[in-house]
Amino acid sequence: MKKAVINLILILIVFIIYFLQSNFFNWFTIAGVMPNLFVLFVLFVGLFTNKFLGTVYGAIIGAILDILFRDKIGISMIALGLVGFLATLFNKNFSKDSRITIMLMVSGLTVIYEVIVYFASYFVLGTSIEIWSFIKILILEVIFNLFITIIIYPLFQKFGYYIENEFKGNRILTRYF
Repeated sequence: MKKAVINLILILIVFIIYFLQSNFFNWFTIAGVMPNLFVLFVLFVGLFTNKFLGTVYGAIIGAILDILFRDKIGISMIALGLVGFLATLFNKNFSKDSRITIMLMVSGLTVIYEVIVYFASYFVLGTSIEIWSFIKILILEVIFNLFITIIIYPLFQKFGYYIENEFKGNRILTRYF
């Protein structure tokens, strides 16, 4: 029962993030670049739940984004699914308590997501490659995502440990031995 309520809350958070991404951050851009809150959310789900849920949330959110914003379905689905999978790998190897570690994860996963989407769009849709403009946009998006992470991660961390306790149980010592 608690897992169902947690999943409903996570789905509600997805709708809130979609509202923020499509409405609020259209007004607050840095040189026309918005943060990618979906990468942050999928990272959060992957860190604090299990491998299956992180990957599934990433793939479903990516498919919805593809349906809403792209001509071909699959580019964002694969990229966000990979972000969710990598977040679960980071959970096993890195600490969630260090802000620097979280910021490095956000930076790396934002770069991975954007590179996959950019080059997959080139190969699938035939868009032109403009490396310098892509690098400028990527740097601004990473900085914006880091700024958002600094602000909201303490809230995500408290809720995340509650979610982790429900999904994984209290097996802290068994993870290290």
